[in-house]
Amino acid sequence: VRNLAPFSFFMAGGSNPPSVCFSPVLSGGGLEKDTLRNVRDTGEFVVNTVDRTMAEGMNATSAALQAHESEWDVGGFIPEPSELVRPPRVRESFAQMECRLFEIVSHGEGPTAARYVIGEVLRLHLRTEGFGTIARMGGPDYIDSATGEHFSIARPS
Repeated sequence: VRNLAPFSFFMAGGSNPPSVCFSPVLSGGGLEKDTLRNVRDTGEFVVNTVDRTMAEGMNATSAALQAHESEWDVGGFIPEPSELVRPPRVRESFAQMECRLFEIVSHGEGPTAARYVIGEVLRLHLRTEGFGTIARMGGPDYIDSATGEHFSIARPS
């Protein structure tokens, strides 16, 4: 399943080798969501950063979609072939990290239990013009790192 999933944050791991970590939680029913299943099945993933121009589309990808619906279409993003991994990159993103799975760590069981996905960054794609990101501040609130503007986006129902 080719999917996109917005995460409030990811974190850098070590630098030798370069690594990142993010935490997809289990569904309200205690089941793995598409992102975690895809990473487990393929051993690969891409982390794409989001700027202000992508915020509405990123938020739209958080909707609970049917299996035949595409987050790519809902968000209005264009898949760009990766160079070293199978999952595509988001063309509109100014920073994209192609990653190979190192380990998935389980923490807790049942609804909203954490799974920590640790990956080695194999390739970083960086576009420097218009460089900027948004950061989630909690709930529907975000901040634009380039301008300092605070804004809110209602989650899809």
